Amino acid sequence: MYLSSYQHSKCPKAASRLPTFASPDQVPRMPKRPDRTLRQILLPLMLLMCAVCTGATPGFAATALHFSLDRPADGTAAPFIVASSRGLYRAEGLTVTTIAAANSPDAIARVASGSSDMALADINALIRFRDKEGSPPVKAVFVLYNKAPYAIIARRSRGISAMSDIEGKTIGIADGDLAARLWPAIARHNGISLGKVKTEKISAAVREPLLSAGQVDAVTGFSFLSAVNLRDRGIPANDLAVLRFSEFGGEVYGHALIVNPKFAADNPDAVKAFVRATIEGIRLAIKDPTRAIDDVIAQMSAAAVRDVELERLRASIKDNIVTDEVRKNGLGSIDHNRFVAGVSQIAEDHEFRRRPLPQEIFDDAFLPPPGARRIE
Repeated sequence: MYLSSYQHSKCPKAASRLPTFASPDQVPRMPKRPDRTLRQILLPLMLLMCAVCTGATPGFAATALHFSLDRPADGTAAPFIVASSRGLYRAEGLTVTTIAAANSPDAIARVASGSSDMALADINALIRFRDKEGSPPVKAVFVLYNKAPYAIIARRSRGISAMSDIEGKTIGIADGDLAARLWPAIARHNGISLGKVKTEKISAAVREPLLSAGQVDAVTGFSFLSAVNLRDRGIPANDLAVLRFSEFGGEVYGHALIVNPKFAADNPDAVKAFVRATIEGIRLAIKDPTRAIDDVIAQMSAAAVRDVELERLRASIKDNIVTDEVRKNGLGSIDHNRFVAGVSQIAEDHEFRRRPLPQEIFDDAFLPPPGARRIE
């Protein structure tokens, strides 16, 4: 679990600017002023210097914000870890504490209950959650993965190199796997008969080992997780076929920042600040992923493999974050027509009480202007 908390009681920059004196005799004498004491002179100066150090606005306390990742930190968490470790949240006047949820439904539940103010979670899991009667009006405010990382990861040596090869094969599907929820829509879109594809329920813990051992022909999962894990297990890259749903008609968006409705109403500027700092963290991770991974590895367990996490980050940037739509419109936003098409695909596996409108799930009021979200 990655945990970071910024404390503003220390001010090294300010301290470095204060003069030092060898003895009390060297302290300069202050002229007497009948209406101002020494304390009245120095206190505002000290507050100003600490504000410069923390990046906060003088006279305003930092806002505490509890943030949940949807799983333990790995290379794909670099934008948030970079923003934290390099003081980007602190510079926005935020004291951010980050914890790891078990998965997206858990992260959503934390935000809905108020135990987390914001979280990173799969927006499609949020759409399904919001369809439950009486669910709190949790909304997404920034889309990180413009394309969901859903994929089928298969072995070419098992006879699968294209989506059309899936019929007659066995796919391992882990409980709660989000990619599997979209599989019926992808199969229909590509003319694949689900009746001709055998599925086997498996544990997420044995997903890669079973495929590695040849006990299934393919698995569903996230492209930057399962595919990279399999290569780390020794499966040659040329034996893996990564069939990304986004390349086979998948319209859905992926992970997004979600916010507790009460926190958003009470602290709109804090939400905007968190989004701005995260955008800068994304830019830094894109610009120099090798340095970003150094920040990530410092927060992970000793078992983390740097090259593996670097490959994971680069894959998420290339396949999920920096897309043609993002190059055109900037980070974080959604296209309403595409969102509606994505909801229609979700409906092939989920019976909606009522299909949501884009504005019921996504609130763009916390986004910076398009120019501030551009990727150069």
